[in-house]
Amino acid sequence: MLLAHLAGIRIFATGGLGGVHRGGENSLDISADLTELGRTPVAVISSGFKSFLDIPRTLQYLETQGVGVATFADGRSGHVGFPAFWTRDSGIGSPKTVEDEKEAAAVVYAQTKLGLTSGLLLANPIANEHSLSKTMMDSIIAAATAKAQQAGKLGSDNTPYVLEQIREATGNKSMHANRFLVEANVLRGTKVAVELSALEDCGRTATRRSIGTKLFSTATDTDHIPDEAVQENSVSVLVAGSLAIDFSCNYSPLAASAGTIATKTSNPAVITQSLGGVGQNIATAAHYAGANVWLCSAVAEDVAGSTAIASLQQRGMNTHGVRLISSGLSTAQYVAINDEHRNLFLAMADIRILEETLDTFEQEWKPMMEEMKPAWLVIDANWNKDTVRKWVDSAMSCGARVAFEPVSVQKSTRIFFKTWHDHMQSLLHGKDSTASINSRWSANQVADLTTPNEMELLAMSEHVLAIDAWTSFLASLKNSLLMERIHSLSCGSVSEIDDRISIAALKLLSSIPCILTKLGPKGVLLTEVLHQSDARLHESDEAEHILFRNCRSTFKRDRAIMLPESKPDSSLFNIGGIYMRLFPAAEAVPADHVVSVNGVGDTFLGVLVAAMARSPKRPVSHVINIAQRAALLTLKSAESVSPKVRGLLDDEK
Repeated sequence: MLLAHLAGIRIFATGGLGGVHRGGENSLDISADLTELGRTPVAVISSGFKSFLDIPRTLQYLETQGVGVATFADGRSGHVGFPAFWTRDSGIGSPKTVEDEKEAAAVVYAQTKLGLTSGLLLANPIANEHSLSKTMMDSIIAAATAKAQQAGKLGSDNTPYVLEQIREATGNKSMHANRFLVEANVLRGTKVAVELSALEDCGRTATRRSIGTKLFSTATDTDHIPDEAVQENSVSVLVAGSLAIDFSCNYSPLAASAGTIATKTSNPAVITQSLGGVGQNIATAAHYAGANVWLCSAVAEDVAGSTAIASLQQRGMNTHGVRLISSGLSTAQYVAINDEHRNLFLAMADIRILEETLDTFEQEWKPMMEEMKPAWLVIDANWNKDTVRKWVDSAMSCGARVAFEPVSVQKSTRIFFKTWHDHMQSLLHGKDSTASINSRWSANQVADLTTPNEMELLAMSEHVLAIDAWTSFLASLKNSLLMERIHSLSCGSVSEIDDRISIAALKLLSSIPCILTKLGPKGVLLTEVLHQSDARLHESDEAEHILFRNCRSTFKRDRAIMLPESKPDSSLFNIGGIYMRLFPAAEAVPADHVVSVNGVGDTFLGVLVAAMARSPKRPVSHVINIAQRAALLTLKSAESVSPKVRGLLDDEK
C-alpha cells in the first residue's frame, strides 16, 4: 500500500487483508495492514479479511482508524453481508455498499477531492460458483485455529500455519478459491481504475471549461468582498515555479550560552522534512485561500517526485501542470538552516531540474496558458532567464496579470531583459505585443506585482532600464525634497525604513508598478503606481500615503509632490499618483513562538493573489492585512503553508 501510494497508484487490488486475530482483544495481535490503511490514501479491493480472523473486531478497528469500508452489492438490495474471503457472506452486515465500479470510483474521487489521508476498503465477494460452504469453513477454521494454539503458533507464525491446515482440510479447495478471487479482484480493481481515470479527465475538462478570459472570482460566501466582484466563473491562478522537498534545520544549542551557529563543524539541530518549493508553497496558499489553482512545475522520475505529486493530490490540488522530466537530475530539494530564533541563517537549493524545461514550456505549458487564459500568473525566479521571459510574455499576451517572486538576490534579476536590444526585439516581434503594451503603464513594464525582500529589492532596482519619463523625473528631484516627503508619510512610519529601500522601490516602479517589500518584523512596504481613476486619490484618510500626484489633480489637501506636465504618449500622463505605505507586522511574535520561517513570504503572496483574483476591483492595499495574517499562521506552523489558512478569506468580515 505504501509503495503504491508513493508511486501515485490509487487503486490496489489483492486477495485478502490482514486483521484482528481471534483473541486479539487479549493478545493485541493486529495486522499492520489495518494501521497502514488508516494513514495511506489508497483504495484496497479485496475479498474481505482472511476468514480465520475476527471479522467484527477488524471492522470496528478500521472504523476507529477512519477507513471507509463498503462491499460491492452487484444488484443485491437489503442486507448485504461482508465477505469472509473463501465464503461469499460472513453473516456480518457490510457497513456500506457500492453498486458497481462506477460508484466505487466516485467514492475514491470524492475522497481525493476532500484531501483525506486515510484509505478505503472495497470488499469484492468471491463469485457464487467458487464460494466454499460457510458451515464447512467455520468448522475447518475452528479446528485449524485450535491446532495453532496448541502448537504455540503465535504472531507471524500463526497465519502461515493456519492457512496450511485449512489447505489440507479442504483438499486444496481453499487454494483454488484463492486463485479465483485474486483474479476477480484484479479485474474489478482495473475497472475501478478506468472509471476513476474517466472522472479525473472530466474534472480537468470541467475546470478548463470554467475558465474565461476575464478576472473572476469564486461563487462562494464573500462577505468582505463587494457583491459586484463575485462572478459566475471561479478564480483562476496559474503558478509557475518550483516543487521541491524541503529540509528545515533549526539550530538547537545544547546550552543557553552556546552562542550562534558555528562554521566548519557540525551543529546540533532539529531537522524536519516537508513538501516545499516556492511555487508549490504559493500554489498551496492560494488553494487554501479558495482559489482555483494550477501549479506548473517539474519533478524527476524518482520517489521524491512521486511523493510530491501524491501529496498535492491529497490536498485536492490539480497536478495536470506538473511534468515528469527524464534528464538525469533529481527532484528539486531545498535545505534551510535557521538560527536559534528560527530566522534564516543559510539556505542551499538544488533547483536545476527547472533549468532544462524550455522545450517543455513551448510544447506543453504555453498551449495550456493560451487555453486557460488565467486571471493571474504567479512565477518564481527558479526558472532560467529565457523561460521566465517566455512565461511572462505569454501571460501578458493572454491578458493575465503577472506576480513575480524573486526567490533570491542571485535570481531576482531574471525577469529583466539582458540588453536594450532584447527589450526592443520583444516589443517589435513579440506575439500580440501591441495588446500587451497597451495594458502596461510603461513600455519597460515586466510584471504587475512583485514581493522582494530588502536585498532582492536593491538588486532588482539596479537592473531597471533607466531611459523613461518616470526614472528621468525621479533623477531630477532634489534628494532633500524627496526624502522630506517620504519621511512625512504615515506620520513618519516610513522614516523608520532605510532610505535606500524607499528610493529603490520608487526606481523599480518603472518596471513593476506594484511593489510589496517584505521587511521581516517591520512589516511590508507597499509602493504603487495609481491610475487616475483610483479612488484612493480622493479619499482624505489615504492622503498621508500619497507621495506624488498628477499635476492635474484637484485634490490639494496634502503635501504630495506634483508630477510634471506630460504629453499623452508619456508614461507619466495617466499616472494619478504614487502611493507609499508601511503596513506594520500583524503581530509581534516572540522568538519562542516561531516554529519556522520557511514559506512565510510564499504564503503572503499566495493569499494576496487569491484575494485579488477573487475581487479584481479591490485595491491591493485592502488585502495586505489578510495576507499578513496568513503569513503569521505559517510562521507558527511546522508546515511550509499552514493548513489554518483554509477559509481565511471567507471568514474575513
